[in-house]
Amino acid sequence: MKALFLFTVMFFVGMISRSEEIFFPSKEGTVLIYKTYDKKDKEVNTVKYTITHLKTTGNKTDITYLCESMDPKGKLVFKDEITIQKVGDKLYCDMSKFINKAAFQKDGQIPAEVEITGNNMEIPSNPNLGDMLPDANIVMSMSMGIIKMKMSADVVNRKVESIEDITVKGGTFKCWKFTSDVNSSAMGFKMNTKNVEWYAKGIGMVKTESYDKKGNLQSHTDLIEVQR
Repeated sequence: MKALFLFTVMFFVGMISRSEEIFFPSKEGTVLIYKTYDKKDKEVNTVKYTITHLKTTGNKTDITYLCESMDPKGKLVFKDEITIQKVGDKLYCDMSKFINKAAFQKDGQIPAEVEITGNNMEIPSNPNLGDMLPDANIVMSMSMGIIKMKMSADVVNRKVESIEDITVKGGTFKCWKFTSDVNSSAMGFKMNTKNVEWYAKGIGMVKTESYDKKGNLQSHTDLIEVQR
């Protein structure tokens, strides 16, 4: 069941103001490529994010990404579009990164009968060290004949921990470190993990680590390439 909860990594923590550098790329065509590894450091998947569209209306900015997930052999598993919104001094991130949407897809697409509820993850434009951030949640459900499939994730105890220099294959970055607890469930199975995420201005997510309730590393995701 752990495969159902592999985080398809994303990324992108917050915008600063228009006059300052933002926490993620803001140019159409920019590509970020990540690899996820299991607790034995074996490659699980590669995820590629491409900025396809930016739209600003008043104090609202929509940033649309094409997300493509590939298996270790490079075969496309699924693709989807994700939109992040900046409204005023807050950013709202798509919570679907905490659900393995490939489990719901038919022919590489999310079918219309899939129901998605919950709230987007809120991030302040200027996070301060020690800040506690709002909880977030998502529920995805679908009926397939007599079978009902349901997956959910609650992200709680979100905290801005520190500022650190992080080195990955994609480079070395000054990062903001965020921690949170993720309570997930799927078809009666539950899993509680602790997430640690590092984000850099102008890039977005640089690295994530997921730990079980005993503190053992279960998976990690690294930025391996940036194409501008």
